[in-house]
Amino acid sequence: MAVLESGENYLEAILMLSKEKDGVHAIDIVNTLGFSKPSVSIMLKKLKDENYIDIDENSHIHLLPEGLKIAEKILERHEVLTAILEYLGVDEKTAESDACKIEHDLTDETFDAIKKIYIEKIKK
Repeated sequence: MAVLESGENYLEAILMLSKEKDGVHAIDIVNTLGFSKPSVSIMLKKLKDENYIDIDENSHIHLLPEGLKIAEKILERHEVLTAILEYLGVDEKTAESDACKIEHDLTDETFDAIKKIYIEKIKK
């Protein structure tokens, strides 16, 4: 089953948080994404039921292989798009926000073309 944009945001947040701390908890996602505890609980249950995440006995959230694959893809898109927008003169906060909106809607073909320009012209 394909994960929707909101699910992608959760998976990306879990990946980012797991790079910052040893154990990601639901409250970390609440604080990061700004959603209510019940909303986060509902989405985490869906992601767990669809085998994108696992939650261990200590309530630590872990990305499963398919969840990690999606999270890495979205995070890469976010980072590349943010860098390109900043390169174009967009302030950091706006670039972050706009990248988050754009990252989910691009086809792989379009993103690959953007990434190629990023690698060739910007990331030196």
